[in-house]
Amino acid sequence: MKFLHNLLEKQKPMFEKGGKLEKLYYLFEAGETFMFSPASTAKNKGVQVRDAIDLKRMMMTVVIAMIPCLIFGMFNTGYQHHVAVGEATTFLSLDNLLFGARWVLPIVLVSYAAGGIIEAIFAIVRKHPINEGFLVTGMLIPLIVPATIPLWQVALATIFGVLVGKEIFGGTGMNILNVAMTSRAFLYFAYPSQISGAVWTQLADKTPVDGFTGATALAVAYDSSTAGGDVVSALGDTFSFSNLFMGMVPGSIGETSTLWVLVGALILIATGVGSWKIIVSVFGGAFIMGAIFNAAGINPFMDMPAHYHLVMGGLAFGAVFMATDPVSAAHTETGKWIYGILIGMLSVLIRVVNPAYPEGIMLAVLLMNVFAPLIDFYVIQANKKRRLARATV
Repeated sequence: MKFLHNLLEKQKPMFEKGGKLEKLYYLFEAGETFMFSPASTAKNKGVQVRDAIDLKRMMMTVVIAMIPCLIFGMFNTGYQHHVAVGEATTFLSLDNLLFGARWVLPIVLVSYAAGGIIEAIFAIVRKHPINEGFLVTGMLIPLIVPATIPLWQVALATIFGVLVGKEIFGGTGMNILNVAMTSRAFLYFAYPSQISGAVWTQLADKTPVDGFTGATALAVAYDSSTAGGDVVSALGDTFSFSNLFMGMVPGSIGETSTLWVLVGALILIATGVGSWKIIVSVFGGAFIMGAIFNAAGINPFMDMPAHYHLVMGGLAFGAVFMATDPVSAAHTETGKWIYGILIGMLSVLIRVVNPAYPEGIMLAVLLMNVFAPLIDFYVIQANKKRRLARATV
């Protein structure tokens, strides 16, 4: 490693001011600081509070927290394919992993490549260091799309998300919308047939066996509710609560397993990177809204037990990795509770009241991203009023 560091230091003058490759300095700087700690130190000799974590390490912690979902997603991709074509298989077989990796890893590579190019272009134009925020976004986008999605759509959605969701607001730390959710919203409204409905049936030249639809749990629930049937009975053993919790069901690559999403949540909470208040409040809000609908019982979807909402679709993944985005989420402690509860309640509200769009977490997160600053504003105003009321001078 020392040899590599010395080699990079020898090339550095070419990228510094006056060098032949001066315009590419921030590309060089991004690569060097990604592998090694920067040599620059603070010039102020006063007392400073030092912390081992910086933006790169924070973002890498989130990526590490998502790795269990990624690996499980590769297993599940292979497993769902073999189920679809009628081939007997055990979930943790090497064939499932290799088959899944063949389809999932290209999506990850395309996401990082497309977003990285946009980040590099803006870094050169604006003459600022390449931000590390895309380390997370580049992994999030592949995990919230199905394995069957065309790679060109992944690239297009990533570029759209980075441009519209972040760069037009000023880059990392300035965006008001979650970038990955912005990309998924683009895909949903631009190419709905590839992002929702039947999945897992186009991964090879083999045709699915008779009777296999590849529909997700939310799609099955929607179809059953529109037909006036019992939703839980329609879900059957395939989409039982335990199967939905474990995640061995059709769906987007990384969001089917609530179990492994919760493992990621523990990593984020233990390291102080993710807010446990937002995570808990999203689940709590979803359960409360589900219970309210259970009491109302106006349509069949409302009769579905409230706890099913917590493990269906991408609610768990959105609660842990999307709602906790430190830039677009609420920042006040009270605001985090309000923000999370409203996301959970809106997710279930959208699912049940408008079952034509059964997955509500995406719109709920984006909507509350917009309202997060307003929530913080009123929380702060309320705190000011209480403090002024207690003031004696």
